[in-house]
Amino acid sequence: MIKATHVNTKARKTRATETGDLVGVRIQNDLAKQIDDWRRQENDLPGRPEAIRRLVEIGLKVKR
Repeated sequence: MIKATHVNTKARKTRATETGDLVGVRIQNDLAKQIDDWRRQENDLPGRPEAIRRLVEIGLKVKR
């Protein structure tokens, strides 16, 4: 019997160098679509969690 071999070609994701507090958030479909549309416009195509972090940082920098 021939043993099947598995080749993993997926790039491994790197973990953040710092750990932080885990915040679980549920978002509605319309907001998720807006986030996904925004992140697709970014040059490096961040994942949804990274896009949300960036959007929060942008929001916090805006002057009131």
